[in-house]
Amino acid sequence: MAKSAEVKLAIFGRAGVGKSESTYRHQATIDDEVVSMEILDTAGQEDTIQREGHMRWGEGFVLVYDITDRGSFEEVLPLKNVLDEVKKPKNVTLILVGNKADLDHSRQVSTEEGEKLATELACAFYECSACTGEGNITEVFYELCREVRRRRMVQGKTRRRSSTTHVKQAINKMLTKISS
Repeated sequence: MAKSAEVKLAIFGRAGVGKSESTYRHQATIDDEVVSMEILDTAGQEDTIQREGHMRWGEGFVLVYDITDRGSFEEVLPLKNVLDEVKKPKNVTLILVGNKADLDHSRQVSTEEGEKLATELACAFYECSACTGEGNITEVFYELCREVRRRRMVQGKTRRRSSTTHVKQAINKMLTKISS
């Protein structure tokens, strides 16, 4: 039987797709595990307090820019810096997405620029079109879920190890007091 996991994903950026904030739920089997995704599309939310609340809520992030809008691309790095600040000391799990790949004739941001930024951000990069489905949008979310699960496993092992160490230290203190 497949295991089940819940993953909270948030979409940030100004890609010109949605006009208002929306939450979606989607269930999929990813690598033999049933994953329930709760996806928050912030639709370019500008309210700083609300945006930071969404950042605290999310476990994985899709930073989206519009390939036909250089300004939206230039907002990605400052957005990542805010994410890092809100989520610290944890590393942020994210994927960079250039949207509107169907409008290549109006492109202002090259694929190479997106790839270079993704390298700087140490994350995966995709170009796609939310309008036409070009570029396998589904894979963006599946890959982000995989990365969130990998991070959880690493953090879980670290947490267990530190808890075991903490228990050993407490026992040693008790034994030291008893023998004194």
